[in-house]
Amino acid sequence: MFRLPSPAILLRVAAPVLVVALAACQSVQTTQSGVVGVDRVQRMSPLVSEAELRQGAVQAYSQELAKERQKGALNVDAAMTQRVRGIANRLIPASGAFRPDAPSWPWEVNVIRSDTLNAWCMPGGKIAVYSGLITKLALNDDEIAAIMGHEISHALREHSRERASEQVTAGLGIQVGAAVLGGGKTTIDFAQLAYQVTMGLPNSRVHESEADRMGVELAARAGYDPRAAVSVWQKMAKAGGSKQPEWLSTHPSAETRIRDLEVYSARVMPLYEQSRRR
Repeated sequence: MFRLPSPAILLRVAAPVLVVALAACQSVQTTQSGVVGVDRVQRMSPLVSEAELRQGAVQAYSQELAKERQKGALNVDAAMTQRVRGIANRLIPASGAFRPDAPSWPWEVNVIRSDTLNAWCMPGGKIAVYSGLITKLALNDDEIAAIMGHEISHALREHSRERASEQVTAGLGIQVGAAVLGGGKTTIDFAQLAYQVTMGLPNSRVHESEADRMGVELAARAGYDPRAAVSVWQKMAKAGGSKQPEWLSTHPSAETRIRDLEVYSARVMPLYEQSRRR
């Protein structure tokens, strides 16, 4: 009769693999530091390549658009869609200040009709903005640019890949256990992973602060007033009342974030003034 290995045996087998996987994580610098000085060295698992995660994002994004199209919620307001895409078209060239390759990514920008206060950008530049974010908060173009710059910055810094690296490394223990039991196919569904790390898992506060700072620089370089980021978060905090909106659930407190944005928006004001003179 076949007996399952004890948890202690599984742990002894899995632990060395996890140690090796963690040690194999590569130190990378995904972006240039910019005027705002985002220069943290990141750790990425070799099991999660940038190319594979981007390809997974293409599939996951297509699935999300198909779902919203079926509900009749995709790009319903033509004027709003044109407005959002117009702002993106100014922000995307500015992304080259952080990553020279980024302006040539296969960017996509769509608007989903929903009362949800949300927006996101998948790896490789797959963007979605929810209409409620614009209508409920009565956002002007500078404020929309602040939000989109923030989300684009997550993609530039490959924050999704960082979170995916953590998820995959943590999952190795389970995979090793399955292998010991003679079953378990140790494959990674990159479409599911791309979806999970974009919308299913929260960003860390470090990631949020980096995206805030880079976002104001992107906005300034694109000719949008970076100080609008402050008014965005004031509106978001007010909209949440005693409970923050979902989009802010793991972000720094409104007070901390606003103080930080005031500092960094002031730092990039010369870029904004320069862009307005062009």
